[in-house]
Amino acid sequence: MNETKTLTAENNKKQTLKRILAYIRPYSPLVICFLLLAVVSVVLQLLIPILIGEGVDQMVGRGSVNTEALLQILTKILICIGATAAAQWLMNHMNNVITYRVVRDLRTRAFNHVHVLPLSYLDVNSSGDTLSRLITDVEQFSDGLLLGFTQLFTGVITIVGTIVFMLTLQPVVTVIVVLFTPLSFKVAKLISGRSYRYFKNQSEARGKVTDLTNEMLGNLKIVQSFGREQAVMEEFEKRNRVLGENSLKATFISSLTNPSTRFVNTLIYNGVVFAGCLLCFLTPFGMQAMSIGKLTSFLSYVKQYSQPFNDITAVITEFQNSLASASRVFEILDETPETPDDADAITVDHAEGRVNLSDVSFSYLPDKPLIEHLNVDVTAGKRIAIVGPTGCGKTTLINLLMRFYDVNEGSIAVDGTDIRHYRRSSLRSNFGMVLQDTWLKAGTVRENIAYGHPEASMDEVQAAAKKAHADGFIRRMPHGYDTVIEENGGNLSAGQKQLLCIARVMLSLPPILILDEATSSIDTRTEHYIQRAFDEMMKGRTSFVVAHRLSTIRDADEILVMKDGHIIEQGDHETLLAKKGFYSRLYHAQFEKTAS
Repeated sequence: MNETKTLTAENNKKQTLKRILAYIRPYSPLVICFLLLAVVSVVLQLLIPILIGEGVDQMVGRGSVNTEALLQILTKILICIGATAAAQWLMNHMNNVITYRVVRDLRTRAFNHVHVLPLSYLDVNSSGDTLSRLITDVEQFSDGLLLGFTQLFTGVITIVGTIVFMLTLQPVVTVIVVLFTPLSFKVAKLISGRSYRYFKNQSEARGKVTDLTNEMLGNLKIVQSFGREQAVMEEFEKRNRVLGENSLKATFISSLTNPSTRFVNTLIYNGVVFAGCLLCFLTPFGMQAMSIGKLTSFLSYVKQYSQPFNDITAVITEFQNSLASASRVFEILDETPETPDDADAITVDHAEGRVNLSDVSFSYLPDKPLIEHLNVDVTAGKRIAIVGPTGCGKTTLINLLMRFYDVNEGSIAVDGTDIRHYRRSSLRSNFGMVLQDTWLKAGTVRENIAYGHPEASMDEVQAAAKKAHADGFIRRMPHGYDTVIEENGGNLSAGQKQLLCIARVMLSLPPILILDEATSSIDTRTEHYIQRAFDEMMKGRTSFVVAHRLSTIRDADEILVMKDGHIIEQGDHETLLAKKGFYSRLYHAQFEKTAS
């Protein structure tokens, strides 16, 4: 079982790495320049030990110091150091450019992909976890990529360069050093392979913590009103403890890599020092004895040869974390987007408003039917009310009309054309929605009212606000229409938020309206005015009104009474009351409750 998990994790890492390289590919010119600068930087650094060795040989022996030669060598060393510094500065700049552009592309693509995912994805996956993937995981990926670029590329070039220089000085010992190299790789691979799984668990645990935090901050009033603070804190502690445990395991396992490889490399280095000292006095196989200067250069190369292994393993924690985080972002990109528009899908600029549901069946889960064989025929300009108990399919019907979900069977047509033959954006632009759950973006009051009609003038915005009876409280705000609203209208009452949402629809006035408990958060007096505004707005427009308060739909042209996904009664208010059926009982129950 554990072996299977290890193989799966290894395959995931390889696939993730391939996809990361695909994102880097568009910036190949920058990568090539980076590599060239890395070669220049490494070569210059590798020349310095040769120069130092030559300098040492110029000082060996009493009274034999060649000052002039030493000054020339020192000048060359300073030139190499200066040129290396310049090359490394340019390398770091290019590294930053490549990394942040790759991360920008990945974040943009993931954010855009979320917008084309079906509503079912957002219904199943928590917003907090998705938020964690788009922000925290992308940021973790950025940190790992930034370090990985620098250490991996320059490390490989340094290893190759030092081998070449060591071969020119002492081929036998160089071969011995190279033969021991796989031991470091083996140790690093053994440890890093185990840490990836823990970093994946860490990212998932972090997503759960973000999810809970996001959920609680958005509903803190409800948590406090029910006195659930302690329970929430306990749940947070539980999730935070799991995150801490996974983080500790991941960091502990991965942190073993660097000291382990350093230990191996130190043993190799000490062995080379011992062998090099012997070669200064012995000449096996007829080799020329090494001078003190050459030994100094050779030992410096051995040190530089092992340094990249130490550097790479030092950032292995970040790199493994980066791969695990990137894989979570790729999971979003791998989610199947909503069914694309047909190649020959048409655009409708301004629908007449005829809506027909023919033998519509739909369920969220295959084994749990919801709407079955539903038939509705709505002529243009009619006001249709939809009533029924909770869970009967009212909101689902709205989701189908807006094509947030596609029907399983049957068809929905607007102006005689199946809505699946329209472009989604075109179809939805013909619907205006005011929902019970309000949403306002962080921005000014004017920006929120003009959200669906950004080019609207101030006069048009004010006219819409007046129709929605929102102009009065807007003008009493500190900066009127330029007052900045907090995220989701945090500095407004529920009623004020709903008035702004109503004004937003008043401004665009699409041919088909959907009002889902649109006045639920408004006081009775204001509701009276809003209802009159709705009456004016709905003239000549097809309207679907979902309502629990049946007193608000008396004037509907037709009322659809739904129960268990079926329309069990249909007709106007008076007709349904006369039938003395389900609607009549529902209405009188509400009336009696209100009277009491």
